[in-house]
Amino acid sequence: MRTALPAAAAVLLMAGCAAASERPPVEHYPPDEAVQAAARAGGFRLPFSSAVRVGDVLYLSGVIGTGGDGTLPPGIEAQTRQTMDNIGAMLKRAGRSFDDVFKCTVMIDDMKEWQAFNRIYMTYFNPDRLPARSAFGADGLALGALVEVECLAHAPAG
Repeated sequence: MRTALPAAAAVLLMAGCAAASERPPVEHYPPDEAVQAAARAGGFRLPFSSAVRVGDVLYLSGVIGTGGDGTLPPGIEAQTRQTMDNIGAMLKRAGRSFDDVFKCTVMIDDMKEWQAFNRIYMTYFNPDRLPARSAFGADGLALGALVEVECLAHAPAG
């Protein structure tokens, strides 16, 4: 038995599909101009997007603690703070916040610095909404960074 869809419901369904189709299925967020300028000053071009949204997930590339001038501050605490500030800026650029982050992968040059990293990292999240996380030691991060963090965030339309 076939059931006809009421006309009003069909119009709403079609309007919903049209609204959803206005948002491209994949969005790329290139590095901001300051990051690109710092890379150019160093004689190279960044071979990645800062983030890519696919469906309702925003994938942030690994982020290190470079400042606006492209340099890394000294020490794990300062680099962690700058890294997390850089992540926050990318999330904001995509209309998201740390509350939307559900998974992080952390790479630390020296795992002896894990607790120092955690002290700073945890201040960026609501203690009742900490993301799932993996952390591992890495021998040699980009530009000699002491820490790198990549994140996944929920990024629904609207």
